[in-house]
Amino acid sequence: MNTIPNKKRDFWSESFDGFDNLQKDISNFFKPVSKLIGRDNGLFESEWSPSIDVYDSDNELMVKADIPGLKKEDIDVSIEDDILTIKGEKKRENEVREENCFRSERFYGSFNRSIELPSKVEWDKATATYKDGVLELKLPKKDEAKIKRISVNVE
Repeated sequence: MNTIPNKKRDFWSESFDGFDNLQKDISNFFKPVSKLIGRDNGLFESEWSPSIDVYDSDNELMVKADIPGLKKEDIDVSIEDDILTIKGEKKRENEVREENCFRSERFYGSFNRSIELPSKVEWDKATATYKDGVLELKLPKKDEAKIKRISVNVE
């Protein structure tokens, strides 16, 4: 008589088996609210937003944002009341059908990222470049925001 071997389970995978179902149950519970407020994604699915670095020098601020997979016409940048806002939409590729997808971890959809700038800037002199998935903004500071140096005379 042949016996079926007892498949040894990994402690960690066995410990977290129920969490996938719990996540689905909670997402389904909140789905009516999500539709009501116009966000039909699961509770634990986050909207994606680009990672941003802000560099501050004497004369300008430089902002770099990782926004891979977009065209420059899909990106909108604005400044209002010292708040920099970067908006856009990353569209899902049409040639891949949902039923053929084994795993999907990349984020798609609209994003809206706002940050408060540490200094007042001359937005009309700002420049923006987009290369290799990185948006780079150079924002010249207003004169009152620039660092003023005072020389000290030693007697």
